[in-house]
Amino acid sequence: MRLTIINQFYTPDISPTAHLAASLAAHRASLGDEVTVVASRGGYVAASADAASERRANLRNPRVYRIWTPRLGKGNVIKRCIDYGTFYGLALWRMLRLPGQDVIISLTTPPYIAYAAVAHRLLHPRRTRLVLWNMDCYPDAAERMRVIRAGGLLSRFLRWLNRRLFARIDHLVCLDTAMMDLLVSQYAPPARRRALPATVIPNWEPAELFPAGDVAAPWRKADELGLAGRFVVLYLGNTGYGHQFETVLDAAALLAGEPVTFLFVGGGQRWKWLADEVAARRLANVVMHGYVPKDETAAVMAAADCALITLRDDALGVMSPSKLHANLAMGLPVIYIGPPGSNVDDAIRAHDCGRAFAHGEVDAVVDFIRSLMNDEPSRHAYRRRARSAFEAAYCDARALPRFDEVIESLYGEAGAAKAGAARRRGGESEDANAIA
Repeated sequence: MRLTIINQFYTPDISPTAHLAASLAAHRASLGDEVTVVASRGGYVAASADAASERRANLRNPRVYRIWTPRLGKGNVIKRCIDYGTFYGLALWRMLRLPGQDVIISLTTPPYIAYAAVAHRLLHPRRTRLVLWNMDCYPDAAERMRVIRAGGLLSRFLRWLNRRLFARIDHLVCLDTAMMDLLVSQYAPPARRRALPATVIPNWEPAELFPAGDVAAPWRKADELGLAGRFVVLYLGNTGYGHQFETVLDAAALLAGEPVTFLFVGGGQRWKWLADEVAARRLANVVMHGYVPKDETAAVMAAADCALITLRDDALGVMSPSKLHANLAMGLPVIYIGPPGSNVDDAIRAHDCGRAFAHGEVDAVVDFIRSLMNDEPSRHAYRRRARSAFEAAYCDARALPRFDEVIESLYGEAGAAKAGAARRRGGESEDANAIA
Protein backbone atom coordinates (compact mmCIF):
# COMPACT_ATOMS: atom_id res chain seq x y z
CA MET A 1 0.00 0.00 0.00
CA ARG A 2 1.16 3.52 -0.76
CA LEU A 3 0.51 5.86 2.16
CA THR A 4 1.38 9.54 2.54
CA ILE A 5 1.37 11.69 5.69
CA ILE A 6 1.25 15.49 5.35
CA ASN A 7 2.27 17.76 8.22
CA GLN A 8 4.40 20.88 8.39
CA PHE A 9 6.49 19.47 11.25
CA TYR A 10 8.48 16.26 11.31
CA THR A 11 11.35 14.92 13.35
CA PRO A 12 13.91 16.13 14.38
CA ASP A 13 11.61 19.10 15.12
CA ILE A 14 10.43 19.12 18.75
CA SER A 15 6.73 19.79 18.11
CA PRO A 16 4.38 17.02 19.32
CA THR A 17 2.82 16.56 15.88
CA ALA A 18 6.27 16.00 14.37
CA HIS A 19 6.83 12.99 16.60
CA LEU A 20 3.30 11.66 16.24
CA ALA A 21 3.58 11.77 12.45
CA ALA A 22 6.97 10.05 12.62
CA SER A 23 5.62 7.36 14.94
CA LEU A 24 2.75 6.55 12.57
CA ALA A 25 5.02 6.68 9.51
CA ALA A 26 7.54 4.26 11.01
CA HIS A 27 4.78 1.93 12.18
CA ARG A 28 3.12 1.68 8.78
CA ALA A 29 6.48 1.25 7.07
CA SER A 30 7.21 -1.65 9.42
CA LEU A 31 4.00 -3.31 8.18
CA GLY A 32 5.24 -3.11 4.62
CA ASP A 33 3.56 0.04 3.37
CA GLU A 34 5.43 2.35 1.02
CA VAL A 35 5.28 5.48 3.19
CA THR A 36 5.89 9.05 2.04
CA VAL A 37 6.03 12.07 4.35
CA VAL A 38 5.61 15.65 3.10
CA ALA A 39 6.89 18.14 5.69
CA SER A 40 8.69 21.46 6.04
CA ARG A 41 12.36 22.02 6.73
CA GLY A 42 11.44 24.48 9.45
CA GLY A 43 9.35 24.18 12.60
CA TYR A 44 9.28 25.16 16.26
CA VAL A 45 13.07 25.19 16.07
CA ALA A 46 15.47 25.01 13.16
CA ALA A 47 15.62 21.48 11.75
CA SER A 48 18.92 19.78 12.45
CA ALA A 49 19.12 17.55 9.37
CA ASP A 50 21.67 18.59 6.76
CA ALA A 51 21.45 18.00 3.01
CA ALA A 52 23.52 14.81 3.08
CA SER A 53 21.39 13.21 5.77
CA GLU A 54 18.26 14.22 3.87
CA ARG A 55 19.51 12.41 0.78
CA ARG A 56 20.24 9.32 2.85
CA ALA A 57 16.78 9.54 4.46
CA ASN A 58 15.14 9.60 1.04
CA LEU A 59 16.60 6.17 0.31
CA ARG A 60 14.74 4.64 3.23
CA ASN A 61 11.13 3.90 4.06
CA PRO A 62 9.49 6.20 5.04
CA ARG A 63 10.66 8.59 2.35
CA VAL A 64 10.63 12.16 3.63
CA TYR A 65 10.26 15.19 1.38
CA ARG A 66 11.19 18.37 3.23
CA ILE A 67 9.66 21.46 1.67
CA TRP A 68 11.66 24.68 1.68
CA THR A 69 10.08 27.58 3.56
CA PRO A 70 11.54 31.00 4.52
CA ARG A 71 11.56 29.95 8.22
CA LEU A 72 10.49 33.40 9.37
CA GLY A 73 9.23 31.95 12.64
CA LYS A 74 6.06 32.47 14.67
CA GLY A 75 6.82 35.99 15.89
CA ASN A 76 3.74 37.55 14.25
CA VAL A 77 0.83 36.64 12.00
CA ILE A 78 2.46 37.98 8.82
CA LYS A 79 5.62 35.90 9.22
CA ARG A 80 3.60 32.80 10.05
CA CYS A 81 1.34 33.31 7.03
CA ILE A 82 4.33 33.67 4.70
CA ASP A 83 5.76 30.39 6.00
CA TYR A 84 2.35 28.74 5.71
CA GLY A 85 1.77 30.08 2.21
CA THR A 86 5.12 28.82 0.95
CA PHE A 87 4.48 25.40 2.44
CA TYR A 88 0.97 25.26 0.93
CA GLY A 89 2.22 25.98 -2.56
CA LEU A 90 5.24 23.68 -2.59
CA ALA A 91 3.49 20.85 -0.73
CA LEU A 92 0.68 21.03 -3.30
CA TRP A 93 3.24 20.79 -6.09
CA ARG A 94 4.86 17.77 -4.44
CA MET A 95 1.51 16.02 -3.95
CA LEU A 96 0.59 16.53 -7.59
CA ARG A 97 3.87 14.89 -8.63
CA LEU A 98 3.58 11.81 -6.42
CA PRO A 99 2.42 8.53 -7.98
CA GLY A 100 -1.10 7.52 -7.03
CA GLN A 101 -1.44 7.02 -3.28
CA ASP A 102 -3.85 4.58 -1.65
CA VAL A 103 -4.29 6.50 1.61
CA ILE A 104 -3.31 10.06 2.49
CA ILE A 105 -3.38 11.12 6.14
CA SER A 106 -3.31 14.89 6.55
CA LEU A 107 -2.79 16.66 9.85
CA THR A 108 -3.93 20.24 10.38
CA THR A 109 -0.61 22.11 10.52
CA PRO A 110 -0.91 24.42 8.74
CA PRO A 111 -4.70 24.64 8.66
CA TYR A 112 -6.27 23.38 5.43
CA ILE A 113 -3.13 21.64 4.18
CA ALA A 114 -5.48 18.69 3.57
CA TYR A 115 -6.42 20.45 0.34
CA ALA A 116 -3.06 19.26 -1.03
CA ALA A 117 -4.38 15.74 -0.48
CA VAL A 118 -7.65 16.68 -2.17
CA ALA A 119 -5.70 17.89 -5.21
CA HIS A 120 -3.86 14.55 -5.40
CA ARG A 121 -7.16 12.70 -5.21
CA LEU A 122 -8.52 14.66 -8.17
CA LEU A 123 -5.79 12.96 -10.23
CA HIS A 124 -6.50 9.52 -8.74
CA PRO A 125 -10.20 9.56 -7.80
CA ARG A 126 -10.81 5.82 -7.76
CA ARG A 127 -7.69 4.88 -5.85
CA THR A 128 -6.97 7.49 -3.18
CA ARG A 129 -8.69 7.68 0.21
CA LEU A 130 -8.34 10.71 2.52
CA VAL A 131 -8.05 10.75 6.31
CA LEU A 132 -8.15 14.07 8.18
CA TRP A 133 -6.19 13.72 11.44
CA ASN A 134 -7.49 16.79 13.23
CA MET A 135 -5.28 18.43 15.85
CA ASP A 136 -6.65 21.98 15.85
CA CYS A 137 -9.96 23.46 14.76
CA TYR A 138 -9.99 26.52 12.53
CA PRO A 139 -11.55 29.01 12.34
CA ASP A 140 -13.21 27.98 15.62
CA ALA A 141 -10.00 28.29 17.68
CA ALA A 142 -9.12 31.67 16.15
CA GLU A 143 -12.65 32.96 16.79
CA ARG A 144 -12.71 31.84 20.40
CA MET A 145 -9.30 33.36 21.05
CA ARG A 146 -10.55 36.56 19.35
CA VAL A 147 -7.83 36.45 16.72
CA ILE A 148 -10.49 36.80 14.01
CA ARG A 149 -14.07 38.07 14.29
CA ALA A 150 -16.74 35.38 14.53
CA GLY A 151 -19.15 35.76 11.65
CA GLY A 152 -16.79 38.06 9.76
CA LEU A 153 -15.82 37.70 6.11
CA LEU A 154 -12.66 35.69 6.88
CA SER A 155 -14.51 33.43 9.28
CA ARG A 156 -17.26 32.71 6.73
CA PHE A 157 -14.69 31.94 4.05
CA LEU A 158 -12.77 29.53 6.30
CA ARG A 159 -15.98 27.77 7.30
CA TRP A 160 -16.87 27.41 3.64
CA LEU A 161 -13.46 25.80 3.06
CA ASN A 162 -14.15 23.38 5.92
CA ARG A 163 -17.51 22.36 4.52
CA ARG A 164 -15.95 21.73 1.10
CA LEU A 165 -13.15 19.73 2.71
CA PHE A 166 -15.45 17.61 4.88
CA ALA A 167 -17.45 16.68 1.81
CA ARG A 168 -14.29 15.10 0.37
CA ILE A 169 -12.66 13.23 3.27
CA ASP A 170 -13.27 9.53 3.87
CA HIS A 171 -12.50 9.38 7.59
CA LEU A 172 -12.09 11.87 10.42
CA VAL A 173 -9.73 11.21 13.34
CA CYS A 174 -10.12 13.48 16.37
CA LEU A 175 -8.38 13.75 19.74
CA ASP A 176 -11.50 13.69 21.93
CA THR A 177 -15.26 13.47 21.67
CA ALA A 178 -15.77 17.21 22.20
CA MET A 179 -13.66 17.92 19.11
CA MET A 180 -15.42 15.25 17.05
CA ASP A 181 -18.89 16.51 17.97
CA LEU A 182 -17.92 20.10 17.12
CA LEU A 183 -16.48 19.28 13.70
CA VAL A 184 -19.15 16.84 12.57
CA SER A 185 -22.01 19.08 13.68
CA GLN A 186 -20.65 22.18 11.94
CA TYR A 187 -18.86 20.98 8.83
CA ALA A 188 -20.02 17.53 7.72
CA PRO A 189 -22.59 17.74 4.91
CA PRO A 190 -26.11 17.27 6.35
CA ALA A 191 -26.46 13.93 4.56
CA ARG A 192 -23.22 12.66 6.17
CA ARG A 193 -23.56 13.93 9.74
CA ARG A 194 -24.70 10.54 10.92
CA ALA A 195 -22.69 8.58 8.36
CA LEU A 196 -19.28 10.29 8.25
CA PRO A 197 -16.79 7.74 9.62
CA ALA A 198 -15.10 9.34 12.63
CA THR A 199 -12.80 7.91 15.28
CA VAL A 200 -11.38 9.31 18.52
CA ILE A 201 -7.69 8.41 18.89
CA PRO A 202 -5.85 10.23 21.70
CA ASN A 203 -2.30 11.33 21.07
CA TRP A 204 0.41 9.13 22.49
CA GLU A 205 4.06 8.69 23.39
CA PRO A 206 6.26 5.75 22.31
CA ALA A 207 6.35 3.21 25.12
CA GLU A 208 10.00 2.40 24.37
CA LEU A 209 10.98 5.95 25.33
CA PHE A 210 9.44 5.46 28.77
CA PRO A 211 10.29 1.93 29.95
CA ALA A 212 8.42 0.89 33.09
CA GLY A 213 10.63 1.34 36.15
CA ASP A 214 13.28 3.22 34.20
CA VAL A 215 14.96 6.11 36.02
CA ALA A 216 15.91 9.07 33.82
CA ALA A 217 19.29 10.69 34.22
CA PRO A 218 19.24 13.86 36.35
CA TRP A 219 18.42 16.99 34.39
CA ARG A 220 21.62 18.95 34.03
CA LYS A 221 19.83 22.26 34.66
CA ALA A 222 18.04 21.19 37.85
CA ASP A 223 20.66 22.44 40.30
CA GLU A 224 21.31 25.57 38.27
CA LEU A 225 17.60 26.44 38.47
CA GLY A 226 17.47 25.81 42.22
CA LEU A 227 15.16 22.79 42.12
CA ALA A 228 17.04 20.69 44.69
CA GLY A 229 14.93 20.05 47.77
CA ARG A 230 11.84 21.67 46.24
CA PHE A 231 8.45 20.17 45.36
CA VAL A 232 8.33 20.86 41.61
CA VAL A 233 5.10 21.50 39.71
CA LEU A 234 6.02 21.21 36.02
CA TYR A 235 4.37 22.86 33.02
CA LEU A 236 6.11 21.41 29.96
CA GLY A 237 5.35 22.64 26.44
CA ASN A 238 3.52 25.36 24.59
CA THR A 239 1.92 28.34 26.35
CA GLY A 240 -0.43 29.26 23.51
CA TYR A 241 -3.69 31.14 23.20
CA GLY A 242 -5.63 28.14 24.45
CA HIS A 243 -3.98 28.10 27.87
CA GLN A 244 -4.73 30.25 30.91
CA PHE A 245 -2.44 30.84 33.88
CA GLU A 246 -4.06 33.31 36.29
CA THR A 247 -5.15 30.57 38.72
CA VAL A 248 -1.66 29.05 38.61
CA LEU A 249 0.02 32.35 39.42
CA ASP A 250 -2.43 33.04 42.24
CA ALA A 251 -1.62 29.60 43.68
CA ALA A 252 2.10 30.31 43.37
CA ALA A 253 1.61 33.54 45.33
CA LEU A 254 -0.14 31.67 48.16
CA LEU A 255 2.65 29.08 48.26
CA ALA A 256 5.47 31.64 48.19
CA GLY A 257 6.75 30.76 51.65
CA GLU A 258 6.73 26.99 51.13
CA PRO A 259 9.25 24.71 49.37
CA VAL A 260 7.29 24.61 46.11
CA THR A 261 8.56 25.65 42.67
CA PHE A 262 6.41 26.11 39.58
CA LEU A 263 8.67 25.20 36.66
CA PHE A 264 7.68 26.28 33.14
CA VAL A 265 9.69 24.73 30.30
CA GLY A 266 8.64 25.70 26.78
CA GLY A 267 7.53 28.80 24.90
CA GLY A 268 4.64 30.04 22.79
CA GLN A 269 2.36 33.00 22.28
CA ARG A 270 1.75 33.67 25.98
CA TRP A 271 5.34 33.07 27.13
CA LYS A 272 6.24 36.77 27.26
CA TRP A 273 2.97 37.62 29.03
CA LEU A 274 3.71 34.90 31.57
CA ALA A 275 7.26 36.14 32.15
CA ASP A 276 6.05 39.73 32.54
CA GLU A 277 3.36 38.65 34.99
CA VAL A 278 5.82 36.62 37.06
CA ALA A 279 8.13 39.61 37.24
CA ALA A 280 5.32 42.03 38.10
CA ARG A 281 4.11 39.78 40.94
CA ARG A 282 7.69 39.09 42.08
CA LEU A 283 7.08 35.36 42.18
CA ALA A 284 10.46 33.93 43.08
CA ASN A 285 8.97 30.42 43.17
CA VAL A 286 8.14 30.47 39.44
CA VAL A 287 11.05 29.44 37.20
CA MET A 288 10.98 29.68 33.40
CA HIS A 289 13.21 27.88 30.87
CA GLY A 290 12.94 27.66 27.09
CA TYR A 291 12.19 24.59 24.99
CA VAL A 292 14.49 21.59 25.43
CA PRO A 293 15.24 18.86 22.87
CA LYS A 294 12.91 15.86 22.81
CA ASP A 295 15.60 13.55 24.19
CA GLU A 296 15.95 15.81 27.23
CA THR A 297 12.28 15.94 28.22
CA ALA A 298 12.37 12.72 30.26
CA ALA A 299 15.11 14.21 32.44
CA VAL A 300 13.06 17.39 32.88
CA MET A 301 10.01 15.41 33.96
CA ALA A 302 12.12 13.26 36.28
CA ALA A 303 12.98 16.48 38.15
CA ALA A 304 9.27 17.13 38.80
CA ASP A 305 6.80 15.84 41.39
CA CYS A 306 3.59 16.56 39.51
CA ALA A 307 2.47 17.96 36.16
CA LEU A 308 0.40 21.05 35.39
CA ILE A 309 -1.94 21.34 32.40
CA THR A 310 -4.29 24.26 31.69
CA LEU A 311 -6.97 24.92 29.11
CA ARG A 312 -9.18 27.94 28.59
CA ASP A 313 -12.89 27.29 28.89
CA ASP A 314 -13.51 28.48 25.35
CA ALA A 315 -10.80 26.16 23.99
CA LEU A 316 -12.84 23.05 24.79
CA GLY A 317 -13.41 21.08 21.61
CA VAL A 318 -10.91 23.05 19.55
CA MET A 319 -7.73 22.06 21.40
CA SER A 320 -6.56 18.88 23.11
CA PRO A 321 -3.40 19.31 25.23
CA SER A 322 -0.81 16.79 24.05
CA LYS A 323 1.48 17.26 27.07
CA LEU A 324 -0.77 14.87 28.99
CA HIS A 325 0.69 11.67 27.57
CA ALA A 326 4.37 12.14 28.40
CA ASN A 327 3.47 13.27 31.91
CA LEU A 328 1.45 10.10 32.44
CA ALA A 329 4.30 8.02 30.99
CA MET A 330 6.62 9.44 33.63
CA GLY A 331 4.10 8.71 36.36
CA LEU A 332 3.43 12.35 37.20
CA PRO A 333 0.13 13.16 38.96
CA VAL A 334 -1.75 15.70 36.84
CA ILE A 335 -3.11 19.02 38.07
CA TYR A 336 -5.59 20.14 35.44
CA ILE A 337 -7.12 23.62 35.45
CA GLY A 338 -9.77 23.95 32.79
CA PRO A 339 -13.26 22.95 31.64
CA PRO A 340 -14.73 19.47 32.13
CA GLY A 341 -15.00 17.22 29.08
CA SER A 342 -11.49 17.73 27.70
CA ASN A 343 -9.10 14.86 27.00
CA VAL A 344 -7.22 15.69 30.23
CA ASP A 345 -10.38 15.76 32.32
CA ASP A 346 -11.48 12.47 30.73
CA ALA A 347 -8.14 10.85 31.65
CA ILE A 348 -8.34 12.04 35.25
CA ARG A 349 -11.92 10.81 35.64
CA ALA A 350 -11.21 7.45 34.01
CA HIS A 351 -7.91 6.67 35.75
CA ASP A 352 -7.85 8.79 38.95
CA CYS A 353 -4.39 10.02 37.97
CA GLY A 354 -4.72 13.59 39.29
CA ARG A 355 -7.27 16.27 40.07
CA ALA A 356 -9.28 18.62 37.88
CA PHE A 357 -10.11 22.20 38.89
CA ALA A 358 -12.09 25.04 37.38
CA HIS A 359 -10.38 28.37 36.73
CA GLY A 360 -10.48 30.43 39.90
CA GLU A 361 -10.36 27.49 42.34
CA VAL A 362 -7.08 28.74 43.77
CA ASP A 363 -7.51 27.45 47.32
CA ALA A 364 -8.41 23.95 46.08
CA VAL A 365 -5.33 23.87 43.85
CA VAL A 366 -3.12 24.96 46.75
CA ASP A 367 -4.66 22.33 49.05
CA PHE A 368 -4.05 19.57 46.51
CA ILE A 369 -0.42 20.59 46.01
CA ARG A 370 0.10 20.58 49.75
CA SER A 371 -1.51 17.15 50.05
CA LEU A 372 0.77 15.74 47.34
CA MET A 373 3.78 17.32 48.99
CA ASN A 374 3.00 16.13 52.51
CA ASP A 375 1.28 12.76 51.95
CA GLU A 376 3.90 10.48 50.43
CA PRO A 377 1.73 7.30 50.22
CA SER A 378 -1.02 9.22 48.40
CA ARG A 379 1.51 10.80 46.05
CA HIS A 380 2.98 7.40 45.15
CA ALA A 381 -0.52 6.00 44.55
CA TYR A 382 -1.24 8.84 42.13
CA ARG A 383 2.06 8.15 40.38
CA ARG A 384 1.22 4.46 39.94
CA ARG A 385 -2.20 5.28 38.52
CA ALA A 386 -0.69 7.85 36.13
CA ARG A 387 1.68 5.26 34.71
CA SER A 388 -1.13 2.70 34.47
CA ALA A 389 -3.21 5.22 32.50
CA PHE A 390 -0.37 5.66 30.03
CA GLU A 391 -0.03 1.93 29.48
CA ALA A 392 -3.78 1.45 29.14
CA ALA A 393 -4.64 4.26 26.73
CA TYR A 394 -1.90 6.73 25.80
CA CYS A 395 1.06 4.78 24.41
CA ASP A 396 1.82 3.78 20.83
CA ALA A 397 1.04 0.11 21.51
CA ARG A 398 -2.58 1.15 22.12
CA ALA A 399 -3.01 4.01 19.66
CA LEU A 400 -1.32 2.71 16.50
CA PRO A 401 -3.53 -0.38 16.13
CA ARG A 402 -6.50 1.98 16.16
CA PHE A 403 -5.03 3.78 13.14
CA ASP A 404 -4.59 0.38 11.51
CA GLU A 405 -8.32 -0.18 11.97
CA VAL A 406 -9.08 3.15 10.30
CA ILE A 407 -6.88 2.25 7.34
CA GLU A 408 -8.40 -1.25 7.25
CA SER A 409 -11.86 0.28 6.97
CA LEU A 410 -10.70 2.24 3.91
CA TYR A 411 -8.61 -0.38 2.21
CA GLY A 412 -10.31 -3.68 2.88
CA GLU A 413 -8.54 -7.00 3.25
CA ALA A 414 -5.01 -5.72 2.62
CA GLY A 415 -5.37 -3.31 5.51
CA ALA A 416 -7.01 -5.98 7.65
CA ALA A 417 -4.06 -8.35 7.34
CA LYS A 418 -1.61 -5.67 8.40
CA ALA A 419 -3.80 -4.46 11.25
CA GLY A 420 -4.09 -8.04 12.51
CA ALA A 421 -0.31 -8.41 12.45
CA ALA A 422 0.06 -5.15 14.40
CA ARG A 423 -2.46 -6.29 17.02
CA ARG A 424 -0.68 -9.64 17.41
CA ARG A 425 2.64 -7.84 17.84
CA GLY A 426 1.05 -5.52 20.40
CA GLY A 427 -0.23 -8.53 22.33
CA GLU A 428 3.22 -10.11 22.37
CA SER A 429 4.66 -6.85 23.65
CA GLU A 430 2.06 -6.70 26.44
CA ASP A 431 2.88 -10.30 27.43
CA ALA A 432 6.57 -9.46 27.57
CA ASN A 433 5.90 -6.42 29.76
CA ALA A 434 3.74 -8.52 32.08
CA ILE A 435 6.53 -11.08 32.48
CA ALA A 436 9.07 -8.33 33.11
